[in-house]
Amino acid sequence: MATIKDVAKLAGVSTATVSRFINESGYVSDEARKKIEQSIKALDYYPNEIARSLFTSKSKIIGLIIPDISNPYFTEVARGAEEMANSQGYNLILINSEQTEAQKNSLQFINQYNLSGVLQASGTIIDDFVKAPVVYLDRAEAQVDYGIHLNNYRGGQLAAEAIIQGKPKNVIIVAGPAEVKVAAERLSGAISVLNANQLTYKVIHTESYGIEEAKALAADFFTRFPDVDSIIASNDIFALALINQANQHGISVPDQLQIVGFDNIPYSQLSVPSISTIEQFARKIGYEGAELLFRKILNKPITEKKIVIEPVLVERESLRKA
Repeated sequence: MATIKDVAKLAGVSTATVSRFINESGYVSDEARKKIEQSIKALDYYPNEIARSLFTSKSKIIGLIIPDISNPYFTEVARGAEEMANSQGYNLILINSEQTEAQKNSLQFINQYNLSGVLQASGTIIDDFVKAPVVYLDRAEAQVDYGIHLNNYRGGQLAAEAIIQGKPKNVIIVAGPAEVKVAAERLSGAISVLNANQLTYKVIHTESYGIEEAKALAADFFTRFPDVDSIIASNDIFALALINQANQHGISVPDQLQIVGFDNIPYSQLSVPSISTIEQFARKIGYEGAELLFRKILNKPITEKKIVIEPVLVERESLRKA
């Protein structure tokens, strides 16, 4: 891999001149500029953007902070954000903040390496702790100035409406963490529909949205709740774990048990049966969130500071027909 020294040697200039050219930090003659450009092209040289950011007031990097790097939902968010970043000539770096200490380190990283902007998808309000502009993903709180989020209340309603079509008798809502507003909004939406239809239900709160907890919850779920015939799952990971256990217990889905998930991750199409789910357009949230962030970074006009995405039901094989 070529280095800045290789570029300087081929161009016949000093490394300091190449550095000024790359960082746009000082005068470089037209002749030297042309030689450097030719050398960079010939050597297929790519500047180290992280190292470059240490010596400049800004980088060509934006960060995406996520709470769980193993969750496929955030993979789709990242794909959308990266697509937008690349279209602007920027790179995207993923920052996993699952643990409290990791959250502190991520904020230090953002400031130390002069990231141009941050997409915050892990929940915490960080405006007072970072120098870069911030756009929040899936946060609707009043204290968030710029963000994009799903209408999670409506998403919960759609999930419950889908379950009702299958004439449920014993409904269990596997909700997310009670203290997470997104989970609370989805739960409220689902309950509003179930109450309106005079259906009884049980709510189980989980501590996370992760794979390990999904496996643990599903392991004895049908021993604990043998009469359940309808499940509204907090996300597709839990829906997948529950369908897997139902299959192992010889429970027919959707005839004996119907399930609706949330997120529409790619794997939801591959289960047997395939999972009906609420599409929350993760890739779109990532792309449009990054687009809003670049409007802040580049000081472009912003007509809408808070963008709301409307969910839709993706109906597959895990729901009973009316």
